[in-house]
Amino acid sequence: MSRATDFVDSQVRNRLEKGDRVNRPSRFSLFTKRFFDIVGSLIGLFLLSPVFAFIALRIKKDSPGPVYYRGPRAGRNGKVFQIFKFRTMYERPESYYGAPVTGKGDIRITPFGRWLRDSKINELPQLLNVLRGEMSFVGPRPEDPEIAAGWAEDIRNEILSMRPGITSPASVLYRNEENMLTSANVMDDYLLTILPDKLRLDQLYVRNYSFFGDMDVIFMTLTLILPIWRDAKVPERKLFTGTVAWFMQKIVSWFAIDSITAFIAISLVVLIWRASAPLDIGFIKMLVMAILLAIGLALTNTLFGVNKITWRYASPVHVIDLAVSTSLAMFFFWIIWTYAQVGKLPGPMLLDFGIIAFIGFVGVRYRERLITGLASRWLRWRNQTSRLGERVLVIGAGDCGQLGIWLLEKSRLSSVFSVVGLIDDDYRKVGQRINGLPVLGTMQDLPGIVEKKNIGLVMFAINKISPEARDRIVEEINQLPVRLLMIPDLLTVLNDYFAKQAKKEES
Repeated sequence: MSRATDFVDSQVRNRLEKGDRVNRPSRFSLFTKRFFDIVGSLIGLFLLSPVFAFIALRIKKDSPGPVYYRGPRAGRNGKVFQIFKFRTMYERPESYYGAPVTGKGDIRITPFGRWLRDSKINELPQLLNVLRGEMSFVGPRPEDPEIAAGWAEDIRNEILSMRPGITSPASVLYRNEENMLTSANVMDDYLLTILPDKLRLDQLYVRNYSFFGDMDVIFMTLTLILPIWRDAKVPERKLFTGTVAWFMQKIVSWFAIDSITAFIAISLVVLIWRASAPLDIGFIKMLVMAILLAIGLALTNTLFGVNKITWRYASPVHVIDLAVSTSLAMFFFWIIWTYAQVGKLPGPMLLDFGIIAFIGFVGVRYRERLITGLASRWLRWRNQTSRLGERVLVIGAGDCGQLGIWLLEKSRLSSVFSVVGLIDDDYRKVGQRINGLPVLGTMQDLPGIVEKKNIGLVMFAINKISPEARDRIVEEINQLPVRLLMIPDLLTVLNDYFAKQAKKEES
């Protein structure tokens, strides 16, 4: 068993990308998830009570024994609970003391039990576990405590940080798990071939949890139960970014944000025009205008693919796409507003509305970068007198230096570093500001700058330099009471790569 579990741990770590962002669910999202579990399980138990009674009679008729199976499972934070299922095995000792995993043709399973397993109806009693707070509708599938005890501690802690679920992305992809286990040695096959990928999927679920993602998993589970879809292949990415989650995140959320933005824009325009002439549009008409513009923007954004942009990392050039989309949305709005005879608006007023709305649309999409930029400027200004974070001096004001600063400010430890400025031997740069940071001097000024600015970390970021000059600078830095950080020569690596690709294309 130890050999197999060691293999599982190594496979999970190899298949998960290092540095994956862990998405810690907020208290509100966990409250929403639990509220949905309570309401859904109550409704499910009430509506399915006749089905439960019918299945109970069939199980009793099929073979002697209890209606329900209760078995130990590893729950949230490692707490063991008893899972409920419809009994699918004969009431014999080997059913309880045999392998905890079943494979194709397992002789312990009853004829009716086989149908219950294939249709997944045997899982329905877990609605009671959901109501009791031991499980959720969607979550990592509950595992046998003995198997879970063999996982690496970090993997076990992460997966068991959430309630196990009746269904999960792993359950959808491995819905025919029993048919995949045909060997006589079922446990080894399970531990070596299936469990590593199921753990990887469970970790991805925890890291990418969203309420609407759960709705996608539930919808896919219900769909794939049907015989016509049972053998359908599901792309893995659809389990984490399905239709419901995509629609809510890319369409509904932006529609709500754009509606509010457009309403604020038309309110500002009305206030401005009221200052020069009487104007009475009314709250209802203003709200209708905002909604119409938001609908038009949602359609044009879809047409131009603007809703596929991740604005947190978007290039400023995408402002042009948003400008074209907003212009078309305003054109559609003008046509509908005019020909529906809702009211007449002066042309200049419509133009003002479009300009202010566009500024608002850009602002809400680039809000994180704008706020981050303002905060960075503020901190850099404060750094002249403040000691917030370890103070960093960058040697090299060229492309490699800018790359180093970007890597430092975008890292998870950015809050504990404060970039004070740069040093460069190009006298034309001294005294200038590059990307908001001052070039404080040359290498000759290094000792004085380190002492005056209370520098704790020096980042070497020069790529075009001879080995002898590099060693000389490093030796000078090592004589100072600072730590040295060498930035890998990424630009040289990239240049060499593109040069090789260009030669291949030419040949």
